[in-house]
Amino acid sequence: MHIRKKKNRSGSTSVVVVDKSNGNYKELVSIGTCSNEADIKFLCEKAHQWIIDYTRSLVLDFDNKKQQTEAFINQIDQVLINGSQLLLNKIFDKVGFGAIKDEVFRHLVISRLSFPGSKRATAAYLKDYFNEDVDLNQIYRYMDKLQSKYQSQIQKISVEHTIQILGNAIGIVFYDVTTLYFESGEEDDLRICGFSKDGKHQNPQVVLGLLVSAGGYPLAYQIFEGNTFEGHTMLQVIDSFAKQYDIAGAIVVADAGLMSSKNIAELEKKKYKYIIGAKIKNESADIKKWILSQKLEDGQFSELKKEDNCRLIIGYSIKRAMKDFDNRQKGIKRLEKLNKSGKLTKSSINKRGYNKYLTLSGKIDVAINYELFETDKRWDGLKGYRTNTTLNAFEVHENYSNLWRIENAFRVSKSTIEIRPMFHFTTKRIQAHVCICFAAYKVYKELERLLCINNAGISPETAINIAKTICTIKVKVPDSTEVIEKVLLLTSKQKSLAKIFDI
Repeated sequence: MHIRKKKNRSGSTSVVVVDKSNGNYKELVSIGTCSNEADIKFLCEKAHQWIIDYTRSLVLDFDNKKQQTEAFINQIDQVLINGSQLLLNKIFDKVGFGAIKDEVFRHLVISRLSFPGSKRATAAYLKDYFNEDVDLNQIYRYMDKLQSKYQSQIQKISVEHTIQILGNAIGIVFYDVTTLYFESGEEDDLRICGFSKDGKHQNPQVVLGLLVSAGGYPLAYQIFEGNTFEGHTMLQVIDSFAKQYDIAGAIVVADAGLMSSKNIAELEKKKYKYIIGAKIKNESADIKKWILSQKLEDGQFSELKKEDNCRLIIGYSIKRAMKDFDNRQKGIKRLEKLNKSGKLTKSSINKRGYNKYLTLSGKIDVAINYELFETDKRWDGLKGYRTNTTLNAFEVHENYSNLWRIENAFRVSKSTIEIRPMFHFTTKRIQAHVCICFAAYKVYKELERLLCINNAGISPETAINIAKTICTIKVKVPDSTEVIEKVLLLTSKQKSLAKIFDI
């Protein structure tokens, strides 16, 4: 900022104050115009005083704004990192769970998605982030009554919402089981050691049977003793669900591991439509001969009528053939490595995995049966399906392929929701914990659906992580009891998410 004297065409001189900004001069004020030196000197002194006064006013104005800012900051009552709650509350209510007038249930479900942990950690999280004062003993007392009071209502809400978004028809259901282990080493009537899908064979566990719809939306679940054979669970879950909801015409899809001749007979007897994986290598010699005689190209199918209303469908895939071949190669290399190290013994002879390629030679020698290895090549790329539906072969294949939906349900439940390991030891609280996780997975799936509809291009996990960065600020109005709340949306990601869900 400086004084400039400009010569005019008339011969007079103008005195102005100018400031240079971004390389350009800007005239701030014109002090005056005169013709003699004495007056010019007076105007320059006046311009100098104007600069001093102007600069002082700027300093005073800054100090005033600083004081106002500090006063505003001092009026802040709370800053809540509650974006995930704002987001998930919307989804919770959209599903219909808001009909359950119990805030503890809401908090526990939302916390499973935003901060899964022990119930003690959940109580601390609710207080620190959402300012929700939920006592730990209150949570435990609630869990003791949840199963008897709300479990059926929670399932009904989930099913009715699913039927609505699927066009008022269930159509197809997928069933599978998983195991949930406990950190405690003590067994009881429910928590029993058994075959663990998590490799925790030394830990007590329970078996969880889950039924989901097309799209992977949860419909029903049931908990079984930890040593229950998975094949004995399916019909119990389906029968229980069928008593409550009309599934006439719905198709049950399940993996071959869940099936036995008894289960299939029961499905037929109860007139359920089904698509199940077929154990084609366990078929009769005549049927195996027929299967291997089919010269199928990639994506082609053949079918054979077995019993009344039942068809065996065989499909071939080059991609599957490459995978089968690669897996067998890895298996044989593992056996060759053990053989070379001398670690192959008689105890290795069993039918598990690729140990089926081992045979006893003489009295004590264990050898790799390469002839059997080569014979197995004939089955590469072949997949069998058993069904009593009228769907064509390709439709059967497509429906069975959607079993990944239920596998994904277990993956999300065990990772994002952290359904296991469990630390509860009473049956009521175990049931309540699984029920809360069931509801949380329903909320997760609805969030996933809405993100997809709005072309958000992000996963539910990413959406929740973005929401976790959104804060709410509460400011006290001076000389008043009023408190103003404001949700802070600072980044483009936060604003995009808030726009979709009206946060």
